[in-house]
Amino acid sequence: MVGMTDDPLAKTELTFLLGMGFQLVLGEFVARVSAAGYADLRPVHGAVFQMLRGPGATSSELAARLGVTKQAAGQIVDELERKGYVARTEHPDGGRRKLVVLTAKALQHLQVAGRVLHGLEGELGDVADLRAQLVRLIRTFSGPDLPPLRPVW
Repeated sequence: MVGMTDDPLAKTELTFLLGMGFQLVLGEFVARVSAAGYADLRPVHGAVFQMLRGPGATSSELAARLGVTKQAAGQIVDELERKGYVARTEHPDGGRRKLVVLTAKALQHLQVAGRVLHGLEGELGDVADLRAQLVRLIRTFSGPDLPPLRPVW
């Protein structure tokens, strides 16, 4: 293995490193989750599950959090509903709005995905410093409001 000072990546732009690291970790995570019985899910589905944890959200709220159109969010919700991972329920405020919530099937997936992710992080070694630096980076540029997950190029 190339030493850190000899590695050309040591001089690579931060955004490029973050992107490569994200793709590599996500690819390995997706492969392992698929092998654990969830080949019907894509990475965007995991992001949706994270955003629906707790009380759920409307499709419009989900679209804003993902940084996609309402139509795109609606298509994702339709797909996940057909697969049994989410359900549309009455909104607590009434009206015609529907609340999208996770089903037991999605919660079971989140438990499996959590175990896979913790195992992957364990293989990477101590990621506490990296996590702290990424949190600091996100809070520096976004403040208390998290940016949409979808990158804007």
